[in-house]
Amino acid sequence: MQQVYDMVIIGGGPGGIGAAVEAKVLGLDKILMIEKGDNHSQTIRKFYKDNKRVDKDYKGQVVELAGNVDFKDGTKETTLNYFDELLDNDEIDTSFNSEVEKIKKDGDIFQIITSSAGYMSKNVIIAIGTMGKPNKPNYKIPPSVRQRVNFNLDKCSSGEKLLMVGGGNSAAEYAIELSKTNTLTLNYRRDKFNRLNEINEKMIYEYNGQEKLRLRMSTDIESLENENGLVKVNFNDGYYTLYDRIIYAIGGTTPVDFLKLCGITFDEKNKPEFDENFESKTKGLYLAGDIAVQSGGSIAIALNHAHHIIMHILNKK
Repeated sequence: MQQVYDMVIIGGGPGGIGAAVEAKVLGLDKILMIEKGDNHSQTIRKFYKDNKRVDKDYKGQVVELAGNVDFKDGTKETTLNYFDELLDNDEIDTSFNSEVEKIKKDGDIFQIITSSAGYMSKNVIIAIGTMGKPNKPNYKIPPSVRQRVNFNLDKCSSGEKLLMVGGGNSAAEYAIELSKTNTLTLNYRRDKFNRLNEINEKMIYEYNGQEKLRLRMSTDIESLENENGLVKVNFNDGYYTLYDRIIYAIGGTTPVDFLKLCGITFDEKNKPEFDENFESKTKGLYLAGDIAVQSGGSIAIALNHAHHIIMHILNKK
């Protein structure tokens, strides 16, 4: 007979890892974590610059950790190493390079259908992030310049003339790091930043004042063109500039269609519905981390979600 897991976790980020560790520590035996990437913590690996600071109290949100994962301030590298140790020490079953297509509940058991296999579980936690599906601009990106347009930092190299688009902490932190090895302009459509933490905002204005980077505020992009292999960016103030590369850091979107296929319902504002225990209207199906709070970034909050969910599952037994 096919094994029935006590819990299957969809997503190998901090919330998923936290759920797996909490489940093991607190007494759930049969646990599986499914991740569509080739390793855990894809958002950190792909979207975080090397040596990027990773704070427990993200954006100044002071969070008291409730569970068994002792997460501390560090860097991209130390954070990934710590999560490696957690997965290794607790010998948690993982399935990488496996994308979940849908989830359906048959009686008291969930059927989890992936691109290559099927699994059965008594409980399911969806702990996917939103940055895996980045927001994209509403104007056309010409095919001839797509190789010079990024939604992460994968193809960035030193010595390029860069345009960073966005007004959040990720955009600011990318801009600060890349400006050390590149000529960089940060473009934000508003006249001032309203989503930056104090540290990032101070550094951005200092870097601008010291001409380490340039701020282009209150200006939006109308279109992109190819000019001699470079990206010609046409702004709505009538000016244009040529760049080697343009990087969009304008957030991520909730994968609504996927969640609906998993049995998640949505309210009139198109927000996923769940109760104070992060349990959806489909009993035994939970949401954790960014997908639940609808604003990304806090590893500590995702870890607390995981602890709360596991305690709720155990208390129902």
